[in-house]
Amino acid sequence: MKRIRCPKCDEPILFDDSLYAPGRVLVFECTECRKQFKIRVGVKPSLSLGEKTPGEDLIQEQESEQKPLGYLIVIENAFHFRQEIPLFEGENRVGRYVKGTKANAAIKTVDPSVDNTHCRIRVSLDARNEPKFSLQDGPSGTGTFYMNTLLGNKERVDLEEGAIITIGATTMILQKGEKIN
Repeated sequence: MKRIRCPKCDEPILFDDSLYAPGRVLVFECTECRKQFKIRVGVKPSLSLGEKTPGEDLIQEQESEQKPLGYLIVIENAFHFRQEIPLFEGENRVGRYVKGTKANAAIKTVDPSVDNTHCRIRVSLDARNEPKFSLQDGPSGTGTFYMNTLLGNKERVDLEEGAIITIGATTMILQKGEKIN
């Protein structure tokens, strides 16, 4: 099964790509926004030897500069699929992904109750070089919940491994350290 996203509203669409020959063009219609779009099955853009895909050099640059100190595991629901959002040292602005977003830890979702910049997670290193995480509301329209408790205005809480954070209808779990596949 393959998962693609509507180019207009980012709605996920599942289809079985093994039923189609490589190179075949398929036309989809999004069930949410009715946008029609085409994809070519099983063909990757051809690149010259040594040429990088668009944005690949930027991703490699970011990875070489910093490694994630933790992850937000976004739990799958009606608005989005499961995602792992990396958290880097400094301020991580968590929110809904839209083109040109200021959120550097953006979630691909169509959840209308998640703001573009909903909350902030600050990551720092303590004296033992261990990552320390703290959470603060954005401010947002629907609030940020930490372990089912609504955070107050300008309230900041320290997060532990396995902390449950809810923004809108989206629930996330904090995972410190390396990503688990």
